[in-house]
Amino acid sequence: MKNPELLTPTWSDYELIDCGDYEKLERFGSYITRRPEPQAIWHRSLSEAEWQRMADASFRRDARSEERGEWQLKPQMPSRWTVEYRRGPMQMRMRLALTSFKHVGLFPEQAENWDYICERVAEIRKAQGRAEVLNLFAYTGGATLAARSAGADVTHVDSVKQVVTWSRENMEASGLDGVRWIVDDALKFVRREVKRGRQYDGIILDPPAYGRGPDGEKWVLEQNIAEMLECCARLLAPKGFLVLNLYSMGLSAMLARSAVRQAFGAAAEEQFGELYFEDRAGKQLPLGVYYRMKR
Repeated sequence: MKNPELLTPTWSDYELIDCGDYEKLERFGSYITRRPEPQAIWHRSLSEAEWQRMADASFRRDARSEERGEWQLKPQMPSRWTVEYRRGPMQMRMRLALTSFKHVGLFPEQAENWDYICERVAEIRKAQGRAEVLNLFAYTGGATLAARSAGADVTHVDSVKQVVTWSRENMEASGLDGVRWIVDDALKFVRREVKRGRQYDGIILDPPAYGRGPDGEKWVLEQNIAEMLECCARLLAPKGFLVLNLYSMGLSAMLARSAVRQAFGAAAEEQFGELYFEDRAGKQLPLGVYYRMKR
């Protein structure tokens, strides 16, 4: 059996500077942020004084909430800024912003998957002339931009209208167009697509641990992922590819592989493992697990 692989992107507009004591210090383009990181269970390598000096924006949790908080900004820190990712046909520009949930609108470790998506789409288009890709729980659209950059017709599904608008802005900033935007609950959408007999050459699944659809539909990963994978197995074309990301702590790449294999059967090609970044002191911070396969 194939062993799990550790993957980390190379990206000039992103750097993990330091991590530890349940925080991480990161550079996005020209600006440095400080925010919580539950997996950084070791101690920081740099001093508190160095973190304070370097950080342009620091996230502080609200004592009344486990999720929300507010950012403390230095005078030079803008509320919005842009980073770029360039690799092959991908010339992506993404707007970042400081949200009350600590996120900035980008998961930089996903650049490894963007490269994979771009390569698979190019292969499919070379073989059959066109490619259709479905991006579920699509957030601000990094994977959508990767697939579209390679020439795919992309359906982008997310339950939050404001996030879909953000994705559209990223598409326009990247000089792209032609994405099909859907504001919907992802599970309800794939159920309907199965009934319609639709097929896609690529499916990207990036589900949260918990979530809500636009009409209050409840998503719980452990309860809903099996049905989601079963629907996606029916939607994926015979030579298609799947990319699955899992962020929940305690979920392993082996778990992702087993769940996908039960729904899809044995893969012609597969990769699975962890995505990570290494800070300046050499500490490797895991940031999620992935499973990628070709039928």
